[in-house]
Amino acid sequence: MTEETLTEILPPIRHWPALDLTGVGFDPVLTELMREGPITRIQLPNGEGWAWLVTRYDDVRMVTNDPRFSREAVIDRPVTRLAPHFIPARGAVGFLDPPDHTRLRRSVAAAFTAKGVERIRDTSRRMLDELVDELLQDEPPADLTATVLSPFPIAVICELMGVPAVDRHIMHTWTQLILSSAHGADVSEKAKNEMGAYFADLIGLREGSSAEDVTSLLGAAVGRGEVTLEEAVGLAVLLQIGGEAVTNNSGQMFYILLTRPDLAERLRAEPEIRPQAIDELLRYIPHRNAVGLSRIATEDVGIQGVRIRAGDAIYVSYLAANRDPDVFPFPETIDFSRSPNPHVSFGFGPHYCPGGMLARMESQLLVDALLDRLPGLKLAVPPEKVPFKKGALIRGPEALPVTW
Repeated sequence: MTEETLTEILPPIRHWPALDLTGVGFDPVLTELMREGPITRIQLPNGEGWAWLVTRYDDVRMVTNDPRFSREAVIDRPVTRLAPHFIPARGAVGFLDPPDHTRLRRSVAAAFTAKGVERIRDTSRRMLDELVDELLQDEPPADLTATVLSPFPIAVICELMGVPAVDRHIMHTWTQLILSSAHGADVSEKAKNEMGAYFADLIGLREGSSAEDVTSLLGAAVGRGEVTLEEAVGLAVLLQIGGEAVTNNSGQMFYILLTRPDLAERLRAEPEIRPQAIDELLRYIPHRNAVGLSRIATEDVGIQGVRIRAGDAIYVSYLAANRDPDVFPFPETIDFSRSPNPHVSFGFGPHYCPGGMLARMESQLLVDALLDRLPGLKLAVPPEKVPFKKGALIRGPEALPVTW
């Protein structure tokens, strides 16, 4: 695209309200934005001004992997956004660019590799089996979210982080307050500060550690002077919060399987396709409301014939990219045989979610345990009566009433 052919005509600004969506239906506003073109302009409920939005798969991957789009430049900018507050503090990994971002991610990388995740697989399976044992001991009906889908990811991320089991409950409470936009910025900020103080103490105690959990790795990196305590705490908070996303993902996953029993029966009959099927469900599930963190263009960049000016804010939609028909034929169809399936549910580029392998492992353990041990598992209420979270940044059922 030559300089002369870049259009200067700005598309209209579309207001994107914070919709409380139920079920796994795709956001109707995002559907309209995708129809309007590869690059549009949006205004979200909080912050100021407008931002660009890219929705096509190739453009999403380009923006997230291009150093001309900076996360760090967002700090102190009142960019239009979904959340009434910014969760990460200055120096937190979500708002860093390489090389600082690379250095910080490297400090915990070992915990999130295939080997690092495999290290806790047996412990995770045992913890899950105990939860399912308890579920089976109680008479149905039960809330699958409260009994299994919420406590299991909390236990797993705490295990990986090196947080003692006795502190799991307070971690969960803080995470819920940080992730909800319903309580207001002050409540979220207080919870984030309390979680940060907790991790500052824990990491400080582990500066000489050689253990493989995340806080030990961070303590050792702080001890060697590779990262600051403030950076380590910011990363720990982000990883702890991110670990609970599995509750919402698996809640949506089981909502699909329980409202589409044909899919569940196929997974029971063909256990060998489960890993591939889970990837397809991860592609299909609308993980979040609206969009996540923005970037700022550091120089003029052309995208799809449109000039993005230096200083402009820009968002990508991974949800939209996962429904790009040029990459995923018949994107509205859940196709367990879809191959290849290069979905971007865990992001792309330097800020790719480090917990992707962990989330896949947890999803596989949940599918194995619940489908195999509860062959009669079904919803205890009509699908439209399943309550979904309101005022949340991440989508998922508030409760999943089941019987068996």
